[in-house]
Amino acid sequence: MVATQSLTPYQVQRYSRHIIMPQVGSKGQRKLLESKVLIIGAGGLGSPVAIYLALAGVGTIGIVDYDTVDVTNLQRQTLHQNADIGRSKVESAKETLLAYNPDVTVNTYEVPITSENAMELMADYDVIVSGADNFAARYLINDAAFLSGKPLVDGSILIFDGRATTYIPGQGCYRCVFPEPPPPGEVPSCAEAGVLGMLPGLVGSIQATEVTKVLIGLGRTLTGRLLLIDALDMDFREVKIRRNPDCPLCGDSPTLTELIDYEIFCGLAPIPVPS
Repeated sequence: MVATQSLTPYQVQRYSRHIIMPQVGSKGQRKLLESKVLIIGAGGLGSPVAIYLALAGVGTIGIVDYDTVDVTNLQRQTLHQNADIGRSKVESAKETLLAYNPDVTVNTYEVPITSENAMELMADYDVIVSGADNFAARYLINDAAFLSGKPLVDGSILIFDGRATTYIPGQGCYRCVFPEPPPPGEVPSCAEAGVLGMLPGLVGSIQATEVTKVLIGLGRTLTGRLLLIDALDMDFREVKIRRNPDCPLCGDSPTLTELIDYEIFCGLAPIPVPS
């Protein structure tokens, strides 16, 4: 991405702590201002990702979520406050982000991400961020990002455990690491097992850092590495991951060339019987 716009005096002052960093500078800040990031989910992970990207001056942030704010969300979802209970999450998120930084544009999509709309939702964005809380959505987002040629910054949380990585098309994908979803009910959800309220802040901040590095072209991302976080012991481990040449999506002879029914794939819906 080539940065073209000039910084205003206000922007020079606002983002001065970025601009004085030789690794970022005015060129890097302009790249951020001209970038577009799509965040799937305005919940635990989407909250810190969106807030830090807005504060950093990422010019356009898209948020996909069709849920409303519930009192149980407030233990961890920093985009929302008590007064937002019952409101659309995307509208609450937009209001919060613009209060933090009116310098950014926030696009809201109050729809579930599906096989029918995923590619269209991602089309105008530079990087995709997954804050999905179920396996069907994770596989869908992964497949759509790969087929769209978009980098995907992925994260997950449960109880005290978190994961984060970055997938670049051609260098592996979620299916290379997790070829098959677990049987339905084997892995509990946060609603069933709980999650430490601070954990999404930790993982989401890592995701936001990854997005920023991808956009500017800085440093070494988590591509090819899966970061495992045990917040109970405050232990960080790294597992090397590689593109699987037999992967049905990104392998040498791909068989998955379009989006599928992910509810059926994850065993959440019956396979239709031909009539």
